[in-house]
Amino acid sequence: MCHSHQLWRIPGLSNETDPIEPVNSATEMLQHLVSTEEYECLRDMVGRHHNHSLSPGQCCAMAVQRIQAPVEDVWSVVRRFDKPQSYKNFIRSCSMMGDGTVGSTREVRVVSGLPAEHSTERLEILDEDFHVLSFRVVGGDHRLKNYRSFTTLHRIGDAEEKGGTMVIESYVVDVPEGNSPDDTCAFVDTIVKCNLQSLAQNSESLHRTRGIGSLDVRT
Repeated sequence: MCHSHQLWRIPGLSNETDPIEPVNSATEMLQHLVSTEEYECLRDMVGRHHNHSLSPGQCCAMAVQRIQAPVEDVWSVVRRFDKPQSYKNFIRSCSMMGDGTVGSTREVRVVSGLPAEHSTERLEILDEDFHVLSFRVVGGDHRLKNYRSFTTLHRIGDAEEKGGTMVIESYVVDVPEGNSPDDTCAFVDTIVKCNLQSLAQNSESLHRTRGIGSLDVRT
């Protein structure tokens, strides 16, 4: 099943002579991805968590996924920093170091076929009230250095019916030597897109299993 997914690359690559400066276009990009009503509800949160400052030689992008399941169901999957393989299909296994709170790290093993075997990641934000999760890559045998991911969940639709969920994920990463920003984003975008589609499938299946009923999430 094809789920509603949109991805927008945030223009802003710093070269070696550029000063570090904020990329202020995340909220502007959001206007192209959502309705006017949704934009008014989301822009403050997006501005807080998805406007990134780029160091020299970095690039970033933002993706949006609509899910026909309540925020509570989607968050129950996303918040499990100790179990990313529940929806990230490129991850084979995960070993935790810590209790799953901010500062905990995980060692993930990826499936064969990718240009890496493992990655070490640290949990930096876990906001249960506003449904925000962020982690940073701090080690591994891959080329995605200084990778930071930010995921926010937003309720959409009829509040009385619990509505659906809009997931916004953005990232910042170093551009590896010998690669272009477009090459780097194309690789990461593929993984992010697959993860979000899998999250949608798993969350909607969980929602149906809990017997809450179907939702109408307009695209």
